[in-house]
Amino acid sequence: MVQVVPAKTELVVEAQRPRRPLVDLSRFRLPKHYKNALENERLQQMWKRQFGLPDHTRVVKVSVSVCPVCSRQIPMVVYEEDNAIWLKKTCPEHGTFRDLYWGDAELYYYFLQWDAPEYIGKGTANPNTDLDYYLTAGSCPQGCGLCPVHKTNTVLAIIDVTNRCNMKCPVCFANAYAAGYVYEPTLEQIEQMLRTLRAQKPWAPNAIQFSGGEPTLRNDLPEIIRMAKALGFDHIEVNTNGIRIANDIDYYKALLDAGMSTIYLQFDTIDPNNQGVWRHRLYDPKAYAAVKRRVIENARKIGHRSIVLVVTMAKNYNDKDIGKIIDFAIENRDVVRWVNIQPVAFAGRAREYTPEEIRQFRITIPDVINEIATQTEGKISKWDWRPVNWPVAIGKLVEAITGDPKPLFTNNPVCGASTFIYYDEDSREILPITKVVDVDGFEKTIWDLHSKAVKGGVWRGVAAIETLKLLRYVKHKGFRNILADFLIKKDYGSLGKVMFNVVGLGIMHFMDVFNFDVQRVQRCDIHYAAPDGRIIPFCTMNNFHRDKVEHSFKMDVKDWLKIKLAKNTSVYI
Repeated sequence: MVQVVPAKTELVVEAQRPRRPLVDLSRFRLPKHYKNALENERLQQMWKRQFGLPDHTRVVKVSVSVCPVCSRQIPMVVYEEDNAIWLKKTCPEHGTFRDLYWGDAELYYYFLQWDAPEYIGKGTANPNTDLDYYLTAGSCPQGCGLCPVHKTNTVLAIIDVTNRCNMKCPVCFANAYAAGYVYEPTLEQIEQMLRTLRAQKPWAPNAIQFSGGEPTLRNDLPEIIRMAKALGFDHIEVNTNGIRIANDIDYYKALLDAGMSTIYLQFDTIDPNNQGVWRHRLYDPKAYAAVKRRVIENARKIGHRSIVLVVTMAKNYNDKDIGKIIDFAIENRDVVRWVNIQPVAFAGRAREYTPEEIRQFRITIPDVINEIATQTEGKISKWDWRPVNWPVAIGKLVEAITGDPKPLFTNNPVCGASTFIYYDEDSREILPITKVVDVDGFEKTIWDLHSKAVKGGVWRGVAAIETLKLLRYVKHKGFRNILADFLIKKDYGSLGKVMFNVVGLGIMHFMDVFNFDVQRVQRCDIHYAAPDGRIIPFCTMNNFHRDKVEHSFKMDVKDWLKIKLAKNTSVYI
């Protein structure tokens, strides 16, 4: 009886707490298919009965998810309640699961404005697998390849060059270091994966990230980078914890000389007093922060100006550090280009967390956005962000003017968010991009120009000339000058100049089996290349395919060492 009373008390308190009203949808330009569902009372009541939802909720959509236990496909409902967006799904064998989908309903509807048909891609012209394979494998998310159903081309490709690692992070997607075997594709296999990616049509991806494991444990990583460069990859990232490049500047320079563009640097905190840091193997928080600072120093020494700080963020872990990380990025903007925040996804090793721990650590994109607003004292508000597919208009305009295919960021708008910070040297203040540029007027004009350019012929030239009209939306003189250079040249180099004068903020929330949404993953534009010839979307790879791929190409640790010794190859551990 003693245990029952607190539970009853909690239920009464929950029932008596004022419930926040449903968001006023009249403020948003929602796509027609959403409006039809949201305003159809008969459909709303049918869905509520089907999924057992109370009357005070509002159903946004119905999708397909998976059971977190057995991975079978099951129906999922996404709905609004108490100013948040939730998901609910039921497995006939393992019961009902409910999880937070988006922590701010108002911002969710705002982002849905970019879920219109013009922001949805058409996929690749030459899928790597056919419809028979897709159906035989069990459709999405089991039948990846890329398959004919997938709607988005590869914008950023990833190749895991090893599963070896010199850390053991509890949130590792790849469960690196602890697998008990070595997965390390040969140079020949990596070349074939690169060629498979470059064969994609109509857009052959030109951005690649080498990941792992810890890719810098491979002494031949510079050779791999040169290979990618020779095959046409213009942008080459190395995803690293920074340990080796902090302690071996010659190796860092070898990567740069080989053609590496960007260091994608694990960066969970810069606060030496954060005792809860998860990147803990061999490093207390002070040593962890020291490694990151040394990477920045080494970058300056060798003239490298492109580092992305990658923050795996969780509630009650490092969510209170994001303001300090942004300050650090601004202070080091000569080398730091982006802060990329990844709300923790409970995939890989993180899947071992208990339901209670998942509830404790779960944080969503709007939760991060609202935390940033608080820690920057409102200088970066939640309305300064746009969905990650916002650049679709720019890509389509450049494509129409040049006549050449371009990368189109046609992923789902709720997969990510971004903004830019411009540092005003005169006022010594940070300005979000919305204070520097009228981004909404800018985007509308881009679509207007696109409608002219797609007519072809002389209209292409007219649209190309009229792109200079976009400068009128730039409110800040200094930023206007560098943007004008990009609008005239429309090339990768001039785009780089724009980036060197700002620091980007991005948030990408990768999915796990608890919040998995098939509708989202079918529009993913971040894809892994596998040695078996397939190209696999990020969230399906890390939740369903990684073990199968690695086990197909794994090697016993002792056998791997024997081969290295027989070849007289040095091994970095």
